[in-house]
Amino acid sequence: MADALRPARGPIPDKPALEGLEQKWDAAWSAAGTYLFDRDAAMSKGRAGVFSVDTPPPTASGSLHIGHVFSYTHTDITVRYERMRGKTVFYPMGWDDNGLPTERRVQNFYGVRCDPSLPYTPDFTPPFRGDAKSLKPADQQPISRRNFIELCEELTLEDEKAFESVFRQLGLSVDWTQTYRTISDETIRTSQLAFLRNLERGEAYQSLAPTLWDIDFRSAIAQAELEDREQPAAFHRVAFAKSDGSGDVCIETTRPELLAACVALVAHPDDERYQPLFGSTVRTPLFDVEVPILAHPLAQQDKGSGIAMICTFGDVTDIVWWRELDLPNRTILGKDGRVIAEAPEVITGEQGKAAYARLAGKTVFSARKEIVELLDASGRLESVSAPFQHAVKFYEKGDRPLEIVSTRQWYLRNGARDETLRDTLIALGQSMAWHPDFMRVRYENWTNGLTGDWLVSRQRYFGVPIPLWYALDENGERDYDRVLTPDATTLPVDPTIDVPPGYTEEQRGVPGGFDAEKDIFDTWATSSLTPQLAGGWQRDDGLWNVVAPFDVRPQGQDIIRTWLFSTMLRSALEDGRAPWTDAAISGFIVDPDRKKMSKSKGNVVTPADILAQHGTDAVRYWAASSRLGADAAFDPQNPTQVKIGRRLAIKVLNAAKFVLSFPVPEGAQVTHALDASMLATLDQVVRDATKAFEAYDHARMLEVTESFFWTFCDDYLELVKERAYNQGDTGQASAALSLRIALSTLLRLLAPVLAFAAEEAWSWFEEGSVHRAAWPEPLGIDADPGVLTSVSAALIGIRRAKTEAKVSQKTPVASLTLRADDAAIAHLRRAEGDLCAVGRIQSLELVGGGDALAIEALALAPTEEA
Repeated sequence: MADALRPARGPIPDKPALEGLEQKWDAAWSAAGTYLFDRDAAMSKGRAGVFSVDTPPPTASGSLHIGHVFSYTHTDITVRYERMRGKTVFYPMGWDDNGLPTERRVQNFYGVRCDPSLPYTPDFTPPFRGDAKSLKPADQQPISRRNFIELCEELTLEDEKAFESVFRQLGLSVDWTQTYRTISDETIRTSQLAFLRNLERGEAYQSLAPTLWDIDFRSAIAQAELEDREQPAAFHRVAFAKSDGSGDVCIETTRPELLAACVALVAHPDDERYQPLFGSTVRTPLFDVEVPILAHPLAQQDKGSGIAMICTFGDVTDIVWWRELDLPNRTILGKDGRVIAEAPEVITGEQGKAAYARLAGKTVFSARKEIVELLDASGRLESVSAPFQHAVKFYEKGDRPLEIVSTRQWYLRNGARDETLRDTLIALGQSMAWHPDFMRVRYENWTNGLTGDWLVSRQRYFGVPIPLWYALDENGERDYDRVLTPDATTLPVDPTIDVPPGYTEEQRGVPGGFDAEKDIFDTWATSSLTPQLAGGWQRDDGLWNVVAPFDVRPQGQDIIRTWLFSTMLRSALEDGRAPWTDAAISGFIVDPDRKKMSKSKGNVVTPADILAQHGTDAVRYWAASSRLGADAAFDPQNPTQVKIGRRLAIKVLNAAKFVLSFPVPEGAQVTHALDASMLATLDQVVRDATKAFEAYDHARMLEVTESFFWTFCDDYLELVKERAYNQGDTGQASAALSLRIALSTLLRLLAPVLAFAAEEAWSWFEEGSVHRAAWPEPLGIDADPGVLTSVSAALIGIRRAKTEAKVSQKTPVASLTLRADDAAIAHLRRAEGDLCAVGRIQSLELVGGGDALAIEALALAPTEEA
């Protein structure tokens, strides 16, 4: 209570306002180092005294959207609470710079494309700056890899500045001296070192295999980056002649353009229609290639004709069949998405070669049109169904369906083909606390549903180079069994510039020399190491030991399969433990039609205008009102919750100003029953709010605190203000002190959400920052909370009666009779004076023996006008 005795520090504005608080307090916090990580304190306290956050590094390409505001506010609320609980907080920020989206943004921004064969141009000036999106790829200026990377770095640095500005306006209590970039030298070193350790332990390997491929980005795509999109299609019923001449077998396919890549027909082993044909062969139309008819349980008896064409490769099921049935690879699609020039060797007939020549060089769409015409002319196309929609695999950031091509790629083992590792990952997930708990099931479903190891190599330019070279044989060909690795002390390396140990630059690309790995890591291969990047793994052992494993991984639910899983995997492989103790998963932001907001749908709202129009605390309130895992609707035209939050923040300022107008005498004590009852009620609010925070339920914390705050303002403050003003009242000191204690407690309870308004009001009467103040503890007031409840109910009843009588609330009441149960009457007697003062009641009769509190008689006093 001693803190509440301090006089107001002032100056208190005549008209408190929210406008300008963000700039004022961001500057003050920066100058005071309010949110800096105190390393000495962390070392002194040890791991138990630190709260560490594995902050999501936003992709620094483009602009932030309202979903970022939503989820990052959730994290910041928890961080502010832990800081006030006395923890030394490690709250870094990273920037996810590399990856395909950044490269595309650079192409569209500068009007360039990367051509690795070109030499570096010093002082290169791009043809455009921000206005090149309409250019076709062929019209983009080709530039060297190094020039392209320089433009990527230039643009991401600008985006990072813009992102930081928004995050500062949002009031994130990040330590801005603890930042990292996923393309910095230190990050490249960490990422390359982790991979080399994976390689040394046999967890990383290279393989030539079918690969999901984006023909626009010209890169392999991992399973975690896929999404299904509905696309138009039609079934083409095609007749295959039986090799023994006994008739035809008809298949139905949506991809007739892959007929030249057909390696077998397949039906379900229980399908009686085709059981007699298993082991026999048919010949492909147009190309006259003999292929077997096989059985496999993945074939669907009720789809099409019940027998399917296996091609290399039309979809992921083709890959499963190809692998499990040990079939040949006759890939006909190139990395550009066009039919390759050279026909499969099994096409030997002149007619087959001629048909293939008609397809060579065509896109998938054009090849489909051509093959349909050829089949129709040959009489082997029996029918084409009506168009329908079906799900097709896309890269989540791509524009065209993925194709499957055979490429040599690097993989990390992820449990898809290793039951022991998969079980370990499941067990580590179960060892964590998930908020909400049902999100754990999504992680387990993803882990159990993996069909292949994690493809980590990408055929792009702006990213972490894979730190390897290959020895060349006497013919100058790569020897993939002789992979050359750098010494860890030389990291980071760029194999296209640096040379492997024991070689010289003159041996690059010559027989008996070496060749560089030109691929880079998938962006998730680096982002999966965010705990290591932020926490100083293999760089700062002292820091790593006090922050790892981290306390919490906050993130969106849509990247459980990518970021959360991949980080868990890297930690399991390296340390045999989960990288965090808790995972806090935010829901989606949906538009008024309950559709998820996303850039691809064009319904994204950027936060700048909303923050400027309504104020940061209002937006933080909106975010805090939603529990973790729950989707939140946002209507930029009528943001109801935001408006409620603004009203609350303004009320905090005005209530604080009003409370601070009452002087607190030296030696004041809480002596009045109503004051003690209010503080006892507030004690329970503190307990409930703390319990909610400990369960990562910030919405519940806000709910109980806000509910009490409005009772405090609308009822208690009104009830005691006459007494608090009256210096001659023996209860004045008790009221003024109780008001000050409640204000101090409420500001600290609301500070994690209303970061700016709480800090502003706190500065009027306390030293230091409210965000460095101690989280409130129950005072242990021995009083009956029912007094406040009963008196508030009576006050509400009196107000309602005056409203129904259509008179002002200031109208005097000559006499009033209240009936209630005996306990409520006892409560009212203990605060009778305050009730009469606020209700302007001249004579009050309290009658027990009732049920619900009710006004039995009310007589208004004659006014001067009457």
